[in-house]
Amino acid sequence: MAKVKPTSKKIRLTKLGRRTKWAPFWLVFKVYGKGKKVHPSRLTRVKRSWRRTKLKMTPRRLRKRYLG
Repeated sequence: MAKVKPTSKKIRLTKLGRRTKWAPFWLVFKVYGKGKKVHPSRLTRVKRSWRRTKLKMTPRRLRKRYLG
């Protein structure tokens, strides 16, 4: 069974997930003009895929690696 994620981690994941969205379709017309066919992902700054690169999100508290 999957364990429940803490709320603070969910909030950080949603903020980082928002950075990977494509630009709105009307921005393509505004930047490149009406006749140009360009994918909206070209206008976003952060390009991340779940397969290629990870979020690099560090935990707030690290577990101690030693006993005692």
